[in-house]
Amino acid sequence: MRNIMIIDDEINICTLLSKFLGKHGFKVDTTMSGNAALKMMKEKPYDLVLCDYRLKDTDGAQLMQDIRQLNPRTIVIIITGYTDVRVAVEMVKNGAYDYLSKPLYPDEILNLVHKAFAHLDAQGERDSVISVSQPQEQGRPESNGERNGAVPVSEPLDQTNKYVYGESAGARELFRQIKLVAPTDYSVIIFGETGTGKESVAHLIHHHSKRSTQPFVALDCGSLSKELAASELFGHEKGSFTGAINTKIGAFEQAHGGTLFLDEVSNLSYDIQVALLRVIQEKVIRRVGSLKEIPVDVRIIVASNEKLSESVQRGKFREDLFHRFNEFTIYIPPLRERQEDLPLFVNAFVTQVEKELQKNCGKINPEVWACFQKYSWPGNIRELKNVIRRACLLTPEHQDITMSALPLEMKEAFNQSYDEDHVSELAAIANENDLKTVALQAEYNKIINVLKEVKYNKTKAAQLLNIDRKTLYNKLRLLNINY
Repeated sequence: MRNIMIIDDEINICTLLSKFLGKHGFKVDTTMSGNAALKMMKEKPYDLVLCDYRLKDTDGAQLMQDIRQLNPRTIVIIITGYTDVRVAVEMVKNGAYDYLSKPLYPDEILNLVHKAFAHLDAQGERDSVISVSQPQEQGRPESNGERNGAVPVSEPLDQTNKYVYGESAGARELFRQIKLVAPTDYSVIIFGETGTGKESVAHLIHHHSKRSTQPFVALDCGSLSKELAASELFGHEKGSFTGAINTKIGAFEQAHGGTLFLDEVSNLSYDIQVALLRVIQEKVIRRVGSLKEIPVDVRIIVASNEKLSESVQRGKFREDLFHRFNEFTIYIPPLRERQEDLPLFVNAFVTQVEKELQKNCGKINPEVWACFQKYSWPGNIRELKNVIRRACLLTPEHQDITMSALPLEMKEAFNQSYDEDHVSELAAIANENDLKTVALQAEYNKIINVLKEVKYNKTKAAQLLNIDRKTLYNKLRLLNINY
């Protein structure tokens, strides 16, 4: 029998949880103070602790540390009020298994307790440290003083490790919404720019859902023709059309009992949208070339890089299908709105690439960090990962990653940003009556424009300016232009 301890300064919560979990076969003890809980744990081992974050004699963070010192294998789940959700998320990153937000729901508590024990059993004796509530494959931020001044980083991201938790307000709100909707069976629309990680969010919702042990099937609707879409979604019978040499099981059947993720769903044709609406309403599918109806139980998550409501207004997407999907919408902010998360992602990808290439990359040059922070990242996290892979490949082992390892478009964008900043500085100190300052600014603007025109080739720039190369270098140095 599993031993559970409830720590909460509200006697009603202690009584409710004790009776409820006791009915489901657990041996439960309760206490209303942290000090009493620690005394009880010294006398008796507990497999799981449900602990309120705010206690009269201590707080959840300190108590969790004390519990882990007494027994590292004890699972800790934090109970928190709405206003403390951000603190609870931080505690999850620091070692708590998960958190529950008040008001408490019995089914949610029981599901989480069973999930925690299943995770502990699967982990076995090989690991004496309880994992965080993020899936075991997820990287947990930790400090890395060598790479960027003790900036939090995450473990390597590989094919099974797709999630990086950010520290920005947008990232925390994203995580909060995922935690809210995951345990439900709501259909979810994920909206975000290309490369923001929509499929990763869908995976995370599935992982935290009641369907987590069932299949997760992803389908890219953007690459499907009208003829192919029906077969991929609903399957087909052998001989139903030219080339159908075998019976095919469609995505809905593959995902039965689990989650179906439809990426770029707005690209589906009108006919397929009609068929999809019927499947959602009736919960049955028909394979192409068959009259037999097959029941399906699937949670649907869809994604789009454009607002589906706008697609509805343009007549590109059926309004009734949109409302079927729109039970809950999650917005993923672009990378340029998550500057606080940039070091986390950069260091995570560097760590991953080091394993891929089996080499140690050096530090990231301060100028490169400045470039990263000014760049708009139109390709978002996917683009960032590719930039890091390129930079690590081009940089010799143990040497710093410099601007020379970055793509041309990033260097040009950074130089343009520097130019604009420098022009602003000149304008700020310029005196309209000072002919020298006016002439200096005009000369600066001319040199910059010519350099851009010739893609920063100094020899060609000197020829167009009708000066020799040495004179151009002197002017660049005088005007503090770094090319």
